[in-house]
Amino acid sequence: MHLSDDDIVRSISARSPEGIEALYDRYGGLAHTVALRILSDRGAAEDVVQESFLAVWRRGSTFQSGRGSLRSWICTIVRNRAIDRLRGDRHRTRLDTPIEGESLEPAVSDPWAAVALELSGEEVRKALAELPAEQRQTIELAYYGGYSQSEIATAMEVPLGTVKGRVRIALDKLRASLADRVETPWQTQ
Repeated sequence: MHLSDDDIVRSISARSPEGIEALYDRYGGLAHTVALRILSDRGAAEDVVQESFLAVWRRGSTFQSGRGSLRSWICTIVRNRAIDRLRGDRHRTRLDTPIEGESLEPAVSDPWAAVALELSGEEVRKALAELPAEQRQTIELAYYGGYSQSEIATAMEVPLGTVKGRVRIALDKLRASLADRVETPWQTQ
């Protein structure tokens, strides 16, 4: 039997196991893809998907169809949990540990890498936290999630022009915020 998204939501709200099974059957693969794109770690992605579906099971009655589709709601929950996972100390420690023999010096042709080396992760996190939520989410999807602007527009259910505007404005704000925190070589000459 094929259940509609509304049927699935009603079933989950009634705490029916069939509802969460149908939800996972329909959106589990997509949820895993979203988590894997953000985390680049299959085990961590599986954990995030499991945590996300457990959260849906616990608060499925909070879904409001007037605010977006069930698909978008699931993707947002997974994306937020994956980003939270990236921000966690355990994962950050692993990412910050250099690989033996790996050079941490940027290529001369990569000015962004040079700037990134000058900035601490904490400064970048503070600058991101200062952005409005929509701009921060757009930047996180683009730079941490690896999404194209078209994919972001689809995931956030906004027009492509809105995504482009958010990226431009957010990058301008980040540039200004980070310029105040770091003296770059071209500013001292």
